[in-house]
Amino acid sequence: MKIHKEGYKSIVVATIFVAAAIVVGNYFYPKQNIFHYFGYAVLFVLLAIVVRFFRMPYRELYIDADTVLCPADGTIVAIEEVIEEEYFKDKRIQVSVFMSPNNVHVNRYPVSGKIVYTNYWPGSFLVAWHPKSSTENERNTVVVEHHSYGAILVRQIAGALARRIVCYAKTGERIEQGRELGFIKFGSRVDLFLPLTAEIKVTLDEKVKGGITTIAILSNKLR
Repeated sequence: MKIHKEGYKSIVVATIFVAAAIVVGNYFYPKQNIFHYFGYAVLFVLLAIVVRFFRMPYRELYIDADTVLCPADGTIVAIEEVIEEEYFKDKRIQVSVFMSPNNVHVNRYPVSGKIVYTNYWPGSFLVAWHPKSSTENERNTVVVEHHSYGAILVRQIAGALARRIVCYAKTGERIEQGRELGFIKFGSRVDLFLPLTAEIKVTLDEKVKGGITTIAILSNKLR
């Protein structure tokens, strides 16, 4: 397991904070007692939480051109037909993955293809499982044109704790299924908008893993 590059700065800041807190505490209260030991324990637990959040475990990705891979670790919180208003402006199947602070927060491309659209929207910070978070929260939209099945939309959504969405997508770039799309810090959500013909392979409340779990099987190839 390694640490994701997006975590380097946060881990350095957290380490400096812990070190400074220990130095200041010992300067004003040099005599060691149980409260010192309790404080040390709390500080090191907080540092461990920050380090763990940015973990990036090794994964042997499941690659299949006819499937939609899960874009993130987490829990399925929505599977429904909706009108996607930003890009398609028609009915799609929305599948949403909620990532708690305990999950790995790397986001991955669900399919291979060409990036035909990217857009960042500033917004609110509702809890990520809220139904309106998909349209009202800070978010980043990426559309990948699959060579056989058409466009698939991926939307990174900030949550109540998340305050930074990192997205590596560039319009016109060709990408591979399972490759890193980006990273969202401290709790968030990723939505997929799929063709109505897609055969959904997950269920509500199911625990899923990015790059491993199959979200859907695609059908009706473009002619």
